[in-house]
Amino acid sequence: METEQILIKEIPKVYNFENIVNQFIIQIEGNFTLFQSYKSPIAMFKGGKTFIFKDWDYSKTTGKYRNIFLNETKKETLEKLKSGEYIAVDFEINE
Repeated sequence: METEQILIKEIPKVYNFENIVNQFIIQIEGNFTLFQSYKSPIAMFKGGKTFIFKDWDYSKTTGKYRNIFLNETKKETLEKLKSGEYIAVDFEINE
Protein backbone atom coordinates (compact mmCIF):
# COMPACT_ATOMS: atom_id res chain seq x y z
CA MET A 1 0.00 0.00 0.00
CA GLU A 2 1.37 3.38 -1.00
CA THR A 3 1.01 6.28 1.43
CA GLU A 4 1.26 9.98 0.79
CA GLN A 5 2.89 12.40 3.13
CA ILE A 6 0.71 15.37 3.98
CA LEU A 7 2.18 18.37 5.70
CA ILE A 8 0.01 19.47 8.60
CA LYS A 9 0.60 23.15 7.79
CA GLU A 10 -1.06 22.59 4.39
CA ILE A 11 -4.36 21.45 5.91
CA PRO A 12 -6.81 24.35 6.17
CA LYS A 13 -7.92 25.32 9.64
CA VAL A 14 -11.47 26.63 9.86
CA TYR A 15 -12.83 28.66 12.78
CA ASN A 16 -16.11 30.41 13.47
CA PHE A 17 -15.21 34.09 13.43
CA GLU A 18 -16.10 35.83 16.71
CA ASN A 19 -18.03 32.61 17.58
CA ILE A 20 -20.75 33.63 15.12
CA VAL A 21 -22.55 31.09 12.95
CA ASN A 22 -21.85 31.37 9.19
CA GLN A 23 -18.83 33.69 9.65
CA PHE A 24 -15.53 31.85 9.14
CA ILE A 25 -11.79 32.28 9.23
CA ILE A 26 -9.97 29.82 7.01
CA GLN A 27 -6.19 29.56 7.32
CA ILE A 28 -3.37 27.64 5.77
CA GLU A 29 -0.32 28.40 7.87
CA GLY A 30 2.24 30.44 5.99
CA ASN A 31 -0.03 30.81 2.97
CA PHE A 32 -3.23 32.77 3.59
CA THR A 33 -5.96 33.84 6.00
CA LEU A 34 -9.45 34.20 4.53
CA PHE A 35 -12.63 35.67 6.01
CA GLN A 36 -15.73 33.99 4.58
CA SER A 37 -19.34 35.01 5.26
CA TYR A 38 -21.74 32.14 4.62
CA LYS A 39 -20.42 30.68 1.34
CA SER A 40 -18.81 33.89 0.04
CA PRO A 41 -15.16 34.84 0.41
CA ILE A 42 -14.96 38.44 1.64
CA ALA A 43 -11.33 39.36 2.36
CA MET A 44 -7.99 37.55 2.35
CA PHE A 45 -4.46 38.23 3.51
CA LYS A 46 -1.88 36.48 1.34
CA GLY A 47 1.77 37.21 0.65
CA GLY A 48 1.67 40.60 2.36
CA LYS A 49 -1.29 41.70 0.22
CA THR A 50 -4.97 42.15 1.01
CA PHE A 51 -7.57 40.88 -1.43
CA ILE A 52 -11.21 41.99 -1.30
CA PHE A 53 -13.87 39.88 -3.01
CA LYS A 54 -16.98 41.03 -4.84
CA ASP A 55 -19.41 40.34 -1.97
CA TRP A 56 -17.37 42.47 0.44
CA ASP A 57 -20.33 44.81 1.09
CA TYR A 58 -23.18 42.33 0.73
CA SER A 59 -25.01 43.03 3.99
CA LYS A 60 -24.81 44.84 7.30
CA THR A 61 -23.70 41.61 9.03
CA THR A 62 -21.01 40.93 6.43
CA GLY A 63 -19.81 44.52 6.81
CA LYS A 64 -19.67 44.31 10.58
CA TYR A 65 -17.40 41.25 10.57
CA ARG A 66 -15.37 42.44 7.58
CA ASN A 67 -14.56 45.62 9.51
CA ILE A 68 -13.44 43.56 12.51
CA PHE A 69 -11.35 41.25 10.30
CA LEU A 70 -9.63 44.17 8.54
CA ASN A 71 -9.57 46.32 11.69
CA GLU A 72 -10.96 49.34 9.83
CA THR A 73 -14.15 51.03 8.68
CA LYS A 74 -15.98 50.53 5.38
CA LYS A 75 -14.82 53.99 4.32
CA GLU A 76 -11.16 53.04 4.92
CA THR A 77 -11.61 49.80 2.98
CA LEU A 78 -13.15 51.65 0.04
CA GLU A 79 -10.31 54.20 0.03
CA LYS A 80 -7.73 51.38 -0.05
CA LEU A 81 -9.59 49.68 -2.89
CA LYS A 82 -9.67 52.93 -4.89
CA SER A 83 -5.98 53.60 -4.28
CA GLY A 84 -4.96 50.07 -5.30
CA GLU A 85 -3.58 49.23 -1.86
CA TYR A 86 -6.18 46.44 -1.72
CA ILE A 87 -6.73 44.15 -4.69
CA ALA A 88 -10.34 43.79 -5.91
CA VAL A 89 -11.15 40.21 -6.91
CA ASP A 90 -13.87 39.67 -9.54
CA PHE A 91 -15.12 43.28 -9.50
CA GLU A 92 -13.99 46.81 -10.32
CA ILE A 93 -14.01 49.94 -8.19
CA ASN A 94 -15.53 52.91 -9.99
CA GLU A 95 -14.46 56.31 -8.76
